[in-house]
Amino acid sequence: MEGLLDQITLETIIDYSGRLVGGILIFLIAKWIAGRLRDAIRAMLDKPKYDKTLARFAGNLIYYVIIVLAVLAALSTIGVEMASFIAILAAAGFAVGLALQGTLANFSAGVMLLIFRPFDVDDVVEVAGERGRVRDIQLFYTRLNTMDNQLVIIPNSDVFGSSIRNVLYNDELRVACAVGTDYPADIDEARTVLKRAAERIDERIEERGTQVLLTGLGDSSIDWEVRVWIRPSGFGDLPRVRDEMARVIKYELDAADIGIPFPQMDIHMDRVDANGNVMSS
Repeated sequence: MEGLLDQITLETIIDYSGRLVGGILIFLIAKWIAGRLRDAIRAMLDKPKYDKTLARFAGNLIYYVIIVLAVLAALSTIGVEMASFIAILAAAGFAVGLALQGTLANFSAGVMLLIFRPFDVDDVVEVAGERGRVRDIQLFYTRLNTMDNQLVIIPNSDVFGSSIRNVLYNDELRVACAVGTDYPADIDEARTVLKRAAERIDERIEERGTQVLLTGLGDSSIDWEVRVWIRPSGFGDLPRVRDEMARVIKYELDAADIGIPFPQMDIHMDRVDANGNVMSS
């Protein structure tokens, strides 16, 4: 009798060991196939005539679907009853839904981003307090490469739930440079000098003209804003043109002998005589 029990136990161990190895092999093979299929979809659709954003999202979606199916197949091979397993999942669905509500919100937001398309891969955006070039839109998060080449990962719910600025969405952009001039300087002469400086920007769109606006009378200066329009080929064109504008404006103001003031403060000290009278110095 004891020998029979030992034989049954050994057969049971061998049987379950085989099932376990089979389940693990199914998962590993499916994971390998999912990765290859994801890469193949990306390579097939990552072409100019196809949408790069949708290609990457579709590749990730196929990958995770295959992984989920592989897990179910592996559990079935091991011997887990799928009907019981699904019943347990259904019973725990409410709790799981509450626990994963953030994850589900991120997934839903990712789908909405693909439907409404506020930006695509390689667009430069400002979103959720970050600015960078869109690297890809994953199922649950969006990845940006910042201008100093740092990786920023933002949950899709934060992306879709915040204001989105697509910096290079339009072909023509306005570049502005703020500048202050001395109060003794003639306003009309200063406007002419600033306009001449703006016209020296080679990359400006001539049909758009230039704008020189008097924006205010500050505490120490007359405040201006000089504007030109450009057709940027990349985000780097914006700070470069702004830098060029500041350089040209400074040279033109120096040539016209118009100063750029800095904040000043006059301090008056009073002294008190022996009788307590205030005497201005």
